[in-house]
Amino acid sequence: MASDLEQLCSHVNEKIGNIKKTLSLRNCGQEPTLKTILNKIGDEIIVVNELLNKLELEIQYQEQTNSSLKLGKLASMLRNSDNYRYVCVPLFCSLKGSDLDSEEPVKVEEPAPIKKPPKEQRSIKEMPFITCDEFNGIPAYMKSRLTYCKINEVIKEINKAVISKYKILHQPKKSMNSVARNLYHRFIDEETKDTKGHYFIVEADIKEFTTLKVDKKFHMLLNILRHCRRLSEVRGGGLTRYVIT
Repeated sequence: MASDLEQLCSHVNEKIGNIKKTLSLRNCGQEPTLKTILNKIGDEIIVVNELLNKLELEIQYQEQTNSSLKLGKLASMLRNSDNYRYVCVPLFCSLKGSDLDSEEPVKVEEPAPIKKPPKEQRSIKEMPFITCDEFNGIPAYMKSRLTYCKINEVIKEINKAVISKYKILHQPKKSMNSVARNLYHRFIDEETKDTKGHYFIVEADIKEFTTLKVDKKFHMLLNILRHCRRLSEVRGGGLTRYVIT
């Protein structure tokens, strides 16, 4: 009985200690100096998280590439094996001479066609996120009330639009449905000699593939991205093209 009470008291004291720690941390977060540090830590955590996501994608890409290389080596080994069979069998028959005259000719089956390894997927250029140093270097009049996190959230949405657009452009036409085919033709019509070889989007792509509102605040963000050299503009035919740099 005494042992049970001691365990209960220990458990209650542990909970009280955790509550005290939580309250002390909350109070620390209200101090201006510590609050600034906590905000910076939060920003850095976001950047690290995005880097980890990119690293995971790169690992997946390398695994696919490695798998393709292994298939290529296997195909080469099979080809060499078949060539060895075609050379050695006739040579063996010629050496045996008359011993094989009474037997049926050796039938050599043709090798099954070797499938080519799958083609590597085309990589789509994405806009890098803004760093803390870059954010601090943006003029105050340009930032207004926009935060570091908000700018990078918009970059993430823009990248989503770029990826969605160019996945359709890289897709075989035979596999497209009517919606994708209509978008494909619009994308082609919007290209110019100045955008050739570059990745770009227009406001219609933002509306099509993201939840962003193309309003005054959005255009303020575009000014910041131009200032940080994340994109440039190509105008023509009454259309503004936002080119990823």
